[in-house]
Amino acid sequence: MALILHGTVSDNTAVLSRPSAKPIIINGNMAIAQRAHGAVTGLGDGDEGYVTVDRIRHTVGATTAGRFTSTQEAVNDIPGFNESLNINCTTADTSIAAGEYFALEYRIEGQDLAHFAKGEATAKPFTFAFYAKANAGFDFAVGFRDLDNARHCSGALFTTTTGWTRHVIQIPADTTGNFTNDANESLRISIILHAGSNFTEGTLATAWAGYNDANEAPGIDSIFSSTDNFISITGLQLEVGDYDVNSIPPFQYEGYGENLLRCKRYCQSTFSQGTDIGAATNVGTIITSAAGTGAHRTSTGHQWPVSLRAVPTIVVRNQTGGTTGSGRNGDTGALKTMSAGAASTESGHFEVSETFGNDGAQLQFQFSLTSEL
Repeated sequence: MALILHGTVSDNTAVLSRPSAKPIIINGNMAIAQRAHGAVTGLGDGDEGYVTVDRIRHTVGATTAGRFTSTQEAVNDIPGFNESLNINCTTADTSIAAGEYFALEYRIEGQDLAHFAKGEATAKPFTFAFYAKANAGFDFAVGFRDLDNARHCSGALFTTTTGWTRHVIQIPADTTGNFTNDANESLRISIILHAGSNFTEGTLATAWAGYNDANEAPGIDSIFSSTDNFISITGLQLEVGDYDVNSIPPFQYEGYGENLLRCKRYCQSTFSQGTDIGAATNVGTIITSAAGTGAHRTSTGHQWPVSLRAVPTIVVRNQTGGTTGSGRNGDTGALKTMSAGAASTESGHFEVSETFGNDGAQLQFQFSLTSEL
């Protein structure tokens, strides 16, 4: 992922470009939101996972009274970006238990990080950048965890403003511990918005060290301090090298189609883009015919359109919008228990596990696949 310098520094014509590389962070401009485009409410009572914008995980630890809404929202006040992820506090929590934790996370496969040379004498520093705005000035933390070697570096706190600000955080090189060359999570980037004393009673880990949760987020404020609070983020960017806000390369855009294909490595479905996964719709319904009246006689196989990171979790759905684990008899409207099996990263099959009822009937169903880190 070499950067090429065009022009010269002396006459102020220097431009950095990446002629053949893709951005390390997928969907950094928050354009893809396959699961939900509108607000998802009532979040905060557990480990929420991937909720709205693709590749951004909402991680909630321990029990908190705080609740929030996650939304992919339109942006009209930051040049070059059309969408952001908005987190809005809907229930405050001003009595923070020790184990409470809430962060927005981006997780990266080890095999995508070879050029960092982590663990080698030639290990490279790297730089994380993003845009954020909030309702007021808050101090939040950005943490980096090496899951392969139980190490971390918290970089620095960043302070929000009421306008869009580009935050640029430098992370030093680490000559201890290689990233594993596989499809599992090796590097986790966390924007930490709320934490109890288990994560704040130490000293911010501004250099790489063995993981100590007490050193993750000392000095941060809480997004749950008031129901007036919100934070919006976009433009997530990770670069190999040591940059500041003046020298970091411009955000690297991908076309919507390229961005979507990369997201589908982790999540895909039979639903249309622009329609939330699990919506009550018959658009995208797969139709097959019953082979007979006995149990297990209705089945079909499918090739996934994009190879998945790992064998996926499959949810079978029908067009009622709320019921999972069933298909629909197109002749009668009755729901029939349905399961998926023998899946790989490339394909899988589906079958009805009960008597279908009438020979030659039509079976209708939808499905979603997830293979997240």
